[in-house]
Amino acid sequence: MCINYIMKNKILILILFALSNALITKAEKSTLSLYERIGGQPAIDATVELFYKKVLSDSRVCHFFKGINMNKQKNKQKLFIAAALGGPKAWSGKNMRRAHDSLDLNNTHFNAIAENLEESLKEMKVPQVLIKEVMNIVESTRNDVLNL
Repeated sequence: MCINYIMKNKILILILFALSNALITKAEKSTLSLYERIGGQPAIDATVELFYKKVLSDSRVCHFFKGINMNKQKNKQKLFIAAALGGPKAWSGKNMRRAHDSLDLNNTHFNAIAENLEESLKEMKVPQVLIKEVMNIVESTRNDVLNL
């Protein structure tokens, strides 16, 4: 049932993304935030759902989520990503260093999370140029997430 929901939303998001891109001129695209260019909250929501499916199946990082309320985690991630990509609401949660300081994270863990996000974006048919922008933002958080 969950997979059907994700697939239906994925198809809807792809259609909405294609339509919105077709209607936006090149000049307008340059003034839109990454949040808007990626498809807004519906695209982020669908991507986060797919992302956590991958993360929870990834032996490198799934153990960090044992005992975690995943609905709450997904909601926080959706809000954080929206804010990080220039969405309408500023992030009001913990900063990256504080949110991860109790976890014994290393580069392998960070890379696994980044890889799962990148693969999720690809599966959602986000254009490579936008994926690169997202991944640059992700990379900019490495030192704080790893408490370096």
